[in-house]
Amino acid sequence: MRHRSKPLNYFTSKEHNNLKFTEFGFEPELIDGLHSMGFETATPIQEQAIPGILEGKDVLACAQTGTGKTAAFLLPVLNLITKHKPEGVSTLILGPTRELVIQVDQQLEALSYFTNVSSYAIYGGRSGQEMEQEKRALKRGASVIVATPGRLKAHLDLGYVDMSSLKYLILDEADRMLDMGFIPAVMDIVNQLPRKRQTLLFSATMPPRIRQLTRQLQHKPTEITIAISKPAENILQAAYHVEDGNKIALTEKVLEYSKSAERILIFASTKKKVKELAKSLQQRDWTVGAVHSDLDQKEREEQLLKFKNGSLPVVVATDVLARGIDISGIDIVINYDVPNDAEDYVHRIGRTARAEASGMALTYICHAEKRKFKRIEDLLEMQIRRSPLPAGITPLDPPPRQERSRGGRRGGGPRKNYKRNYKKKK
Repeated sequence: MRHRSKPLNYFTSKEHNNLKFTEFGFEPELIDGLHSMGFETATPIQEQAIPGILEGKDVLACAQTGTGKTAAFLLPVLNLITKHKPEGVSTLILGPTRELVIQVDQQLEALSYFTNVSSYAIYGGRSGQEMEQEKRALKRGASVIVATPGRLKAHLDLGYVDMSSLKYLILDEADRMLDMGFIPAVMDIVNQLPRKRQTLLFSATMPPRIRQLTRQLQHKPTEITIAISKPAENILQAAYHVEDGNKIALTEKVLEYSKSAERILIFASTKKKVKELAKSLQQRDWTVGAVHSDLDQKEREEQLLKFKNGSLPVVVATDVLARGIDISGIDIVINYDVPNDAEDYVHRIGRTARAEASGMALTYICHAEKRKFKRIEDLLEMQIRRSPLPAGITPLDPPPRQERSRGGRRGGGPRKNYKRNYKKKK
């Protein structure tokens, strides 16, 4: 059975016009759904994107998770579907990960609660029986399909999917799909869609290849850029300078000091590190779960459900959860590794301090990660406080300096004159 759930509590800027949802001219059924969930005022991305989408324009929007971008494309499309009641699949939303697809589908169900809009989520890692359910949804023509590119392409390749009625194509987190190598699959899908359609492209960043993709997919798009949303002021940010080999010991200390915390989310850079850290903490009698791409979808959902209901207080995860998790009550986020992209830091720590709550974000910095963390501070335009290490954790030693020979070269040893040696050989 599919559950209705409320959409995210969106980041709201004080600088926008506080436009109310009733001013967009939405259908009564959509307004009823918004009122039932207590949503009255649009965020900046919603203010700027919704009018153009309602007018039938292609939209290219650069906006991060947490700015309200999902509702920015869902609300106008749901309104158009509710108003015109098209038959067959009218809307296709593509997202890079299962978690994002599930999250978008849940918001879609919540926003469309009082409408007759049907939807179905399609993503990998499911059983053969669920594959059959996806097939039925596609053949019967659910109004909105939310899918990962690989899974949808598998259905399309089998020849039973009719996309001739499609009117709206939405690419969510297009930059992440680019990073994950999904663009060839996306283009294969696009080539099977009607050429006459409205295309909406949302991306957290706008690298040149996204611009190139836009030229292939869109026609004179309206461009919208929402500045990066800084972390909420009620997140206490701190960092530790620590040797890489002491990170597990530091994590234990943090968990000991944080026994009153209901939920702690730890981000590691690779699934190997996720497994190693979770196993190490479990061996020390901590109740810890792990979420990474090697788990099948059912296992991942079970871990997240336990985390959500409080029976699993600590979860270690890769960045797959940085954008694709909406769980309130996460007290502490730990960056076990500094993220490679500065913007991912904002996504990670944004998992705490949601819905006006307070939270804490701790980051471990070893020698190799200092430069990456400096980029984060440059992006945030602030210096994050360095905390002293707990007793028993060896401080980070300064990096060893390489000795120089008398000739000024690193490492000593005779200087080779390659040019002279080459001439002698000739």
